[in-house]
Amino acid sequence: MFSSNVLDIDAPSVAAHIQRTIDAQVRGVLRRRGVVVGLSGGVDSSVVAALCVRALGPRRVLGLFMPERDCSDDALALGRLLADHLGIEAVVEDVGSTLDAIGCYRRQDEAIRQVFPAYGDGWRCKLTLPSILDSDRFNVFQLTVESPDGKQQTSRMPPAAYLQLVAATNFKQRTRKMMEYYHADRLVYAVAGTPNRLEYDQGFFVKNGDGAADIKPIGHLYKTQVYQLAEHLGVPEEITSRPPTTDTFSMSQTQEEFYFSLPYQQMDLCLWAHDHDVPAAELAPVIGLGEAQAERVYRDIEAKRRTTRYQHYAPLFVTKVDSVSLLPPDDAVARA
Repeated sequence: MFSSNVLDIDAPSVAAHIQRTIDAQVRGVLRRRGVVVGLSGGVDSSVVAALCVRALGPRRVLGLFMPERDCSDDALALGRLLADHLGIEAVVEDVGSTLDAIGCYRRQDEAIRQVFPAYGDGWRCKLTLPSILDSDRFNVFQLTVESPDGKQQTSRMPPAAYLQLVAATNFKQRTRKMMEYYHADRLVYAVAGTPNRLEYDQGFFVKNGDGAADIKPIGHLYKTQVYQLAEHLGVPEEITSRPPTTDTFSMSQTQEEFYFSLPYQQMDLCLWAHDHDVPAAELAPVIGLGEAQAERVYRDIEAKRRTTRYQHYAPLFVTKVDSVSLLPPDDAVARA
């Protein structure tokens, strides 16, 4: 019978398996000396860094802090806390000037001014998705802006303005990945990616940005399981107690309001239940929703998979038709 315990793992065994795999992949398959990990101050990058340290040793792990003007105030401090805790070298690469030079911020502002003409210096913004729990709706993002005097306004964006805002914002993830590969190339290191299974499945990443990496140590694990590993690995409580954020726009926003329908604890269970053919009527009481609401979450999972399918494809060649799986094999979780 389905229950909230389906995502429980034996954290020591899972960690040990991942550590052995990291060592085999980095030094055996890729023939690299160590790994580079971008540290955001969040639990995913912290767990990946901790696993890499256990697999390769602290002298073979380089942490990168890559702040820019819209980063939260505590991201850098939490990243440094983690680096000190693990005893790894860490480098600060402020990517703000690069983003400014390629027009990231200017293009963002131009897109926002198509909706709010007064938007300018001192203003802040964020993108959010309306909740699907009360009624079916299309995945149409809403733009919220805040003026220097604290007044907030929210509006749906015309498609062209929305696409420009997202395209400009994606410079951030792609620039950070470029910096990770710079350091990886100079050190003969591999780049360790930090997406978890929920993010990977639902397309919550930027293609050739945070979706790019040489290894993805937690890509088969649900966010709930990443937190279990974090406790086992001794990740500082200041990091594990912080709500998951996007740290992308200038206004604070959670991953829930930006992309997912529910907090990760419920969303993980919905995704597992959907993939194991658990009826919505059986899922609903476990996560504290009505049956109709659970059905809506199932439909939203499927809609996000359709919408973001292209992000999972490798480059397509003329000489063959490539197939792609949106999910890691189920036995990958069992083996972990």
